[in-house]
Amino acid sequence: MTAAKPSSQKPVKVLVVDDTATNRQILQVFLRKLGMDVVLAEDGAQGVAAYERDQPDIVIMDVMMPVMDGYEATRRIKALSGERWTPVLFLSAMDSEESLVAGLDAGGDDYLPKPVNFVVLDAKLRSLSRALAMQRSLDDERQRAAAISDNLIDGVITIDDSGLMQSCNPAVENMFGYAQSEMIGRNVSMLMPEPYRSEHDGYLAHYVKGGQPRILGVGQRELSGRRKNGEVFPLDLGVSEMRVADSRQFVGVLHDASDRVAVETRLRENAQRLQAYHDGQEAATALAQRIVTRQMQREGLNDPSVVYWLSSAENFSGDVVAATRGPTGDLYVLLADATGHGLGAAICTLPVLSVFYSMGETGVELAWIVHEVNRQLKATLPVGHFVAAGMLRIAASREYADVWVGGTPDLLVLDASGKARRSITSANLPLGIDVGDEESIRPERIDLQPDDQFVLFSDGLAEAENADGEAFGYARLAAALASAAAADRLDTVKLALAQHLGNTQPHDDVSLMLVTC
Repeated sequence: MTAAKPSSQKPVKVLVVDDTATNRQILQVFLRKLGMDVVLAEDGAQGVAAYERDQPDIVIMDVMMPVMDGYEATRRIKALSGERWTPVLFLSAMDSEESLVAGLDAGGDDYLPKPVNFVVLDAKLRSLSRALAMQRSLDDERQRAAAISDNLIDGVITIDDSGLMQSCNPAVENMFGYAQSEMIGRNVSMLMPEPYRSEHDGYLAHYVKGGQPRILGVGQRELSGRRKNGEVFPLDLGVSEMRVADSRQFVGVLHDASDRVAVETRLRENAQRLQAYHDGQEAATALAQRIVTRQMQREGLNDPSVVYWLSSAENFSGDVVAATRGPTGDLYVLLADATGHGLGAAICTLPVLSVFYSMGETGVELAWIVHEVNRQLKATLPVGHFVAAGMLRIAASREYADVWVGGTPDLLVLDASGKARRSITSANLPLGIDVGDEESIRPERIDLQPDDQFVLFSDGLAEAENADGEAFGYARLAAALASAAAADRLDTVKLALAQHLGNTQPHDDVSLMLVTC
């Protein structure tokens, strides 16, 4: 895939502004594969300096950064660019309406949520490159045309104080379909539809005798013109007065507004369609919310060994939790985190919940559940979407547990004092990326001790940032867990997070699950 290049045929130069080194490196590799030149910056202030120094064609801008955030950096870049259009594409994990509006208000031209879908990013870059090439080409044409004569763009007609046309340029011929010989010496009202045609001479005579102007000197107005073939079309008209020797003449500058009016009409129609679409989406969203809620809220979550907390960044959560008992009393537990946020992410979790509950209730091995969930997601999810998950199967004897972690933060095993005696790091890919089989999907079996407690959580908990951009982090989580008795640890973590965030809302779904052995 190769992105389009501006009219100069030079490689598109892209400025990537992101405070995460991994993100910058991934984007740099991807953009260079597209044949683009890449400039990197670690925060908004460096991004502004890099823009002023390197004059990139396109800017890919993160939102939440230290020193200077993406919104302020974009405003400064737009101010520096002047008449030169430099499209800014925001990349952010925040995809709420407020974030989108803030990005547009800051001067952003497009938006792509994190994690980055590189297929969509490539398409957006190609679209921006084409628009950029067109913009640069139009700027070149405009400058050349202005150098020749601004009057060649619009029609120009000169009339005397009785309304007879004295001169007109070729643009008037093209606009109305008359030859100059058919217009010169004739009344300008021939170019007007009724009722303007009959009323024009009276307006002109009234003004010449000292009356108030209707059009002259009041700026450009939208009126109607009439072509030779009888077609009536919208036009913008501005009239100025001049005196040549003892004669009084008027110069009219006309612009065919057909395209603009057509665009405005389409915009109004699109607005009506969007409203109808929005109303339909609201109804569909309400139905989807009921379905997702019924799918997740099963009896197993009321198990006395399980407590959980789920906080969504939007109406829907991309995080889900689940628990159920097998026929012999084995406890199955799941915490999953789908890519993205909102309804799209919630839909991705439906196959996970369906398979987990249906297979867990039959008492099968954990590896079979993982394999079947992975197979279902691989078959149904679009490219770039996957589900990170942590799963447990605690034996009814409570002597051991099978553990599988794929893409979620470390799963912790706490001792009776609340300290982590073991940390189980993800050794597997998230679900829905690779096919795999039962042999390649092997949960880890661990021996349990009395009063052990498992802690599962999504990255939205550890990465929740306060107003200063400081993440909650693993250290605060560990301290909160160790400071409370087993029955109080969930509430203690919630309180610690609330104190850390203050009035700031998390930008990602937050989930936490504690399972006591």
